[in-house]
Amino acid sequence: MSGLGGLNKSPNGVVIGLVQLQLPNVVTPDDLTTQCDRICQMVAKARRNQPTMDLVVFPEYSLHGLSMDTNPEIMCRLDGSEVAAFQKACQDNRIWGCFSIMEYNSHGNPYNSGIIIDDTGELKLYYRKLHPWIPVEPWEPGNLGIPVCAGPNGSTIALIICHDGMFPEMARECAYKGAEIMLRTAGYTAPIRHSWQITNQANAFCNLMYTASVCMCGSDGTFDSMGEGTIANFDGTPLVMGSDRPDEIITAEVRPDLVREARVHWGVENNIYQFAHRGYVAVKGGAQDCPYTYMQDLVNGCYCLPWEDEVVHKDGTSCGFPPPTRTYQGELLKKEMTT
Repeated sequence: MSGLGGLNKSPNGVVIGLVQLQLPNVVTPDDLTTQCDRICQMVAKARRNQPTMDLVVFPEYSLHGLSMDTNPEIMCRLDGSEVAAFQKACQDNRIWGCFSIMEYNSHGNPYNSGIIIDDTGELKLYYRKLHPWIPVEPWEPGNLGIPVCAGPNGSTIALIICHDGMFPEMARECAYKGAEIMLRTAGYTAPIRHSWQITNQANAFCNLMYTASVCMCGSDGTFDSMGEGTIANFDGTPLVMGSDRPDEIITAEVRPDLVREARVHWGVENNIYQFAHRGYVAVKGGAQDCPYTYMQDLVNGCYCLPWEDEVVHKDGTSCGFPPPTRTYQGELLKKEMTT
């Protein structure tokens, strides 16, 4: 059930709108301002389009386009004019919004960041993409973990970005932190279509969690993004799947209360619980160890694939980026931000 795309909203429902925004070409600060205004206009369109809508979601790259340009003149800051404009648009239209920015980083390459703003204009969630789409993307790897926030109508929401969703550990972390709805914003192009569909559905089912995912759409004269907004039920069944029409807003109602019910009452396939309570029929409480070598090695700083030395692409030179010389300082920078 999607409440006829959210037209018939239930008392416990959250109506989500996914904007398959036309892919822009942003080169100059003036281009950035024009595109920011366009996004704000689309927030207003979403509200006019559906009075029941609680949350409008814009894709990754909706503000900057797919050029991968790291020019500081078009990078954003949390306290900058673009974020302020998004906050005002949410406040003026009394709607929650999820937005994408390429964020200036004084310590290195920009971050690919996402924010969620509530219907009063308050910033509720701030996330930096953990897994840039290498070797294509130049963004600094995120250092804020995966936050969740209280969302509309008592929901709990997480946000991941594009390539993040190809790692099942990302969706599991969202659910582990309590998310009932996981947003996934993307700029993917058509070759990723099948992977996009199956991971959105698998991430939902494996974690008893709604996934609401949307890509940029249309062409900028070089790249062709695919749109295909999709909202998957917590059993993995698609509730709605968008087309490849630019600026279409895909809508559905989701029911976080049913997620909470399933997570408590499901026996078979309650995977998010059973993962760490394996074999509880045979062993009291289940085995609560960590039998996964890759997890232990990652924590201990010795993650190494059997074919590690044979991997060809280990930097961005194949996509025209110079080899990096810095080592990762994420934890150090995170401490600087909080002191």
